[in-house]
Amino acid sequence: MSKPKGITDKNLSNVVDELESTPVNSHQAQQLQQQTNDRRHQDALNHDKPINSDGITTKGESNK
Repeated sequence: MSKPKGITDKNLSNVVDELESTPVNSHQAQQLQQQTNDRRHQDALNHDKPINSDGITTKGESNK
């Protein structure tokens, strides 16, 4: 199924936005990369962990 004309891909538009922001120096580039890493890490923390029928997380993960 194809996308209707006039609707852009959200991921592609995010990449374009990132490419438009050019860091001035290496410190600023590192800060931008750290923001990306922090968002990815927070996203991973926000996902639910699988829980078995006893209410305990599976595969030895801590139940926080």
